[in-house]
Amino acid sequence: MKASAFLYPWDVVGDPDAPARLAGLGVQQVTLAAAYHSTRALTPRHPGHRIVTAEHAAVLYPPDATRWAGREPRPYAQTWVTGDDPYAEAAEALAAAGLQVHSWVVLAHNSRLGAEHPDTSVVNAYGDRYPWAPCIAQPAVHAYLVDLAAEAAVRPGAAGTELESCGWYGFAHLHAHDKTSGVALGDAAQYLMSLCFCADCRAGYATVGLDAEELRTAVRRALEPVFAGSGSGEQGWAAVEKLLGAGLADATLRWRVQVAKGLQEAAVAAVRAAAAPDFQVLLHADPASYRTGANVGTDPAHILSTADGVVLPCTGGEQAREAVLGPFAGLSGVLAANFNVVSAMGGSPATLAQDAAHAASLGANELRLYHAGLASGPDLSAVTNALSAVRGG
Repeated sequence: MKASAFLYPWDVVGDPDAPARLAGLGVQQVTLAAAYHSTRALTPRHPGHRIVTAEHAAVLYPPDATRWAGREPRPYAQTWVTGDDPYAEAAEALAAAGLQVHSWVVLAHNSRLGAEHPDTSVVNAYGDRYPWAPCIAQPAVHAYLVDLAAEAAVRPGAAGTELESCGWYGFAHLHAHDKTSGVALGDAAQYLMSLCFCADCRAGYATVGLDAEELRTAVRRALEPVFAGSGSGEQGWAAVEKLLGAGLADATLRWRVQVAKGLQEAAVAAVRAAAAPDFQVLLHADPASYRTGANVGTDPAHILSTADGVVLPCTGGEQAREAVLGPFAGLSGVLAANFNVVSAMGGSPATLAQDAAHAASLGANELRLYHAGLASGPDLSAVTNALSAVRGG
């Protein structure tokens, strides 16, 4: 199976040995960040630094001044990697080592946008804003994300792209000094905490027969026992229906799926319009349409009729892989099984060969490895051995 490793430009810029080291893993491709959210990242092998702090969501190339002139929102430039175009510099070095380069584009996850333009954020049933989560139902946000997808995806030298967070973001978020685990919110409570009540969503609920104020009251009432410590860990869509009632729950999902599909269709179309005919477009996805976050909820048949394929979270046991790959059975497209290979972050590079074989038996036809820049030396050695085994060598 074709394998690709995720990478940041700062893992390569300033490290002349990085491209050969990546090629030596046995991957054929690198998925290189072109637009990314804020992070603090370890760089354990870089000769010039050990920590990179990306202070806010930014593009890692010079944004097109003409495209964004007079517009808000617009992409933020980065200041933490040297050079005018760190993405291009890293991509060129990786290509010279024989690696195909695809861009990695994070869309609806941007804390600085929410801080500077609070009206763009998801608003929960209690009136709390989520600055990290732009509301994709808002026309200005939709337009921004579609144009960002096209610009950040189609970078010079890129043969394809992977769009992350191309849909609803919600409550769950790895934020600085998070203090949100006092009540263990399961799937159902997280869905209710992710419902948006901004002006555009309130109007949208009316299109599916909901009164926004009545819905807000129902959500808060449903969450009362959860915050009191009862039933907070319930999982699955049936648990959402149990908390909110099937009628209300299904109506909210109809609205949210409609909005997410609209964004996904528009973003993919914009990328294809800007790219060469053979440019590959994948989405980071989850087959449970109510899910939010980096791997956005999708309808399998719809997303594979829209994009060339999906990248699916496959770290964990066999049951977890069956849950995400099973709904795509019989459908045509790229099914990339994404495995965390950083032991200290919950990955299991030692079992990668077996896990990849199981994913392949369920229909996966490519591998994604998160994350070659963050992994330790022993983790990378395990990856090299695993990919050799996958190739039969």
